[in-house]
Amino acid sequence: MTQKRVRKAIIPAGGLGTRFLPATKAQPKEMLPIIDKPAIQYIVEEAVASGIESIMIVTGRNKRAIEDHFDKSYELEAELEASGKAEMLELVRSISHMAEIVYLRQGAPLGLGHAVLCARRFVGDEPFAVLLGDDILQGKRAALAQMIELYEERQSSVVGVMEVPWDQTDKYGIVDLGDTGDGRLRGLVEKPALGEAPSNLAIVGRYVLEPAIFELLENAKPGKGGEIQLTDSLQQLNLTRPISAFRFEGQRYDVGDKFGFVQATIDLALRRADLSDDVRRYMIERLKQE
Repeated sequence: MTQKRVRKAIIPAGGLGTRFLPATKAQPKEMLPIIDKPAIQYIVEEAVASGIESIMIVTGRNKRAIEDHFDKSYELEAELEASGKAEMLELVRSISHMAEIVYLRQGAPLGLGHAVLCARRFVGDEPFAVLLGDDILQGKRAALAQMIELYEERQSSVVGVMEVPWDQTDKYGIVDLGDTGDGRLRGLVEKPALGEAPSNLAIVGRYVLEPAIFELLENAKPGKGGEIQLTDSLQQLNLTRPISAFRFEGQRYDVGDKFGFVQATIDLALRRADLSDDVRRYMIERLKQE
């Protein structure tokens, strides 16, 4: 059989963003800017850098701004062109040409597993990626690109993981590695109680999955929080099909958390040539005043 390439991705973006109220009362949390780009654009850029051609963003109510951001803006482009702002014009145009992006409303926030299931027709019988919008991953190479390479080598599902403090394992899906040393999973558990986690390796919002997961999601019962949990169905899949863990080595920012959002803003500013000197100087002066 011809191996199918991973060319489609799902980005769930139906959450209410309650941790960022009141800012998210009238705008999607995914559109909150980290410097001058909305958070979700960093996720789309990683997908494109990893060879993804088609993306489905699973949205919810009051998320129209996401669609508008990645759509062509005739009025803005005409104004920039008339003003002779060629560099800014090219920047704006490039956003609408990143990838083929389609949208689907989740209807109700019933969990990550349900959001993935909503994209079943879009994916069809192909392997696909899932990128969570709260996790911005920065490394030497796109994390998803490396995971796709591992999928193509093993032809089985891959989840991205990294170590977290043991006292935070109750906040994540946690993987249990086997003892073979090849990264294949013995099991997965969603947000285990403190002291019950099989490891401190947490899933960091990146997956490359086989389409067989959809049948399991279709029959899944609500798990933690009364939601359809993707981790639960992955645990079922792992009983019959091997799943591998990809250890991400780099910096992860949880931009769904206020402190993580601030960390991302500072660190990404320090990596930009047009901002780094001013930001570093300000930080040094400000800390001297403390």
